[in-house]
Formats: sequence, C-alpha cells, structure tokens
Amino acid sequence: MGVVASRRERSVPRTKRWASNLGVAVIDTLLARIVSPTGAVGFALFAEAHSLGLFNVAALPAWLATVVALFVLDLAIYLQHRIFHYVPVLWRMHQMHHSDVDVDVTTGARFHPLEILLSLGIKFLVIVPMGAPPLAVLLFEIGLNATSMFNHSNVRVAPGIERVLRWLVVTPDVHRVHHSVVRRETDSNFGFNFPWWDRVFGTYRPQPEAGHEGMIIGIEQFRDPKELRLDRMLAQPFREGQRGRDGKEWRNTTQE
Repeated sequence: MGVVASRRERSVPRTKRWASNLGVAVIDTLLARIVSPTGAVGFALFAEAHSLGLFNVAALPAWLATVVALFVLDLAIYLQHRIFHYVPVLWRMHQMHHSDVDVDVTTGARFHPLEILLSLGIKFLVIVPMGAPPLAVLLFEIGLNATSMFNHSNVRVAPGIERVLRWLVVTPDVHRVHHSVVRRETDSNFGFNFPWWDRVFGTYRPQPEAGHEGMIIGIEQFRDPKELRLDRMLAQPFREGQRGRDGKEWRNTTQE
C-alpha cells in the first residue's frame, strides 16, 4: 500500500490545534486579499501591462519564460525561507509556523499575518523585475499551496515510493525534519516545491536523528498547551523574555 495515515501519533488532539491553525489561515487570506486582491498573479499582470521586467522585453518563447520563471520563483522562496530562519526579526514572525507541536495539513497554512504580508512584498520584488508570465505565477502559486499541504501532512509513504518521490518533490518525511525541536534539524530542508535546492546548497538532511516517530516537533519555549491559542500565536513576535541561540534573540533553544 502506497500511503497510510498516520506517520506519527499526535501529541495533542486535533481540536486543540485545528481551530487556531485554521483561524490564522482565514485571517491570512482576508488580509492578503485586502492588500492584493489578485494575489501574486496581479503583480505579473501589472508588469505585463506596463512592459516591465526582463521577460516582457526579451524575445523569449513563452514556454521557456514560463519554465525559467517557475524555477526562479521556487529558488526565491527557498532563499526567503532560509533568511527567515537567520535574521532575528524575521524569525520572530516565522517561529509561529514552527511552534506547532504536531505537523499535519493545517500546519501548512499556519503562518503569521506579518509573514504573509512580507512574503507578498518579496514576491512583488521578484516577479516585477523578472517580468514573470502571469501563467507561470499562477502555476507557481497553485503548486506552492498544494505542496505546502502535502509536505506538512501526517501520512506514511511506503519506503520504496518515498525514496524515489523525494528526488522529485518535497515529501512529508523530508519536510518533517525541518520541524524538529533540534536546531540543526530545524535549519535544514527549507524547500517547499522542488527538492533540489537543499541538495545544491548543502541544507539537505535525509532523516531526523531520533527517527520520525521519536523526534520532538516544535520550539521548546512554546510547548505549553496554552500556546496553541490563536491570541497567543499572533502575539508571539511581540513577546519578550524568550532566549535563543545567541542568548538575546528568540530561536530554538535545544542544543546541538
């Protein structure tokens, strides 16, 4: 059998997590639609209408511009993800995603609204100068949302299929390592769509040291059940008193 749920036993019931995770997803969606009603595709349409960006002035075949744009956008998301881990003020926003104590499909939608807005701004700075075709951006956005749901899902993939699949897409087993409480595992496997960037840039880690059943997920300072409340999740970037890898800023506190 190819896929069998679930990969891990839950540490807390779904009811204690899903309401907050889905609640923040609703907030993110509404806020993004207010700021940019047509999303990232609107940036591409704007660039196309005003002949802005490389692909809107260079004589490239439409299919080639679309393929190149897809790879550039995915690389940009990979680099953004790494930056959000290493710049303290950005980590304050991104840590809400990592503070979930289990990983399942709802974790793929658990991002702080400030991170969503900043991500929109970064996409604008990539899409418009590149002149990415609207079709490429639409395909990328569909793929990004689909793979985020897939690679955060709590499913067991048959080992033989998993070994092949992880060369083509980011599988749940690959991305789950990224949610480990161990810092050196948290700072690995940054990819969302294509799995190759981690291998190219040396951030790929095939398995968690404790195994997928034995690994601890989350961030040490946010493992109290009350931290699963929506109000406390949203307040995380603004709360003081947390210590991290440099003793000053918030980071994962588990030692290497």
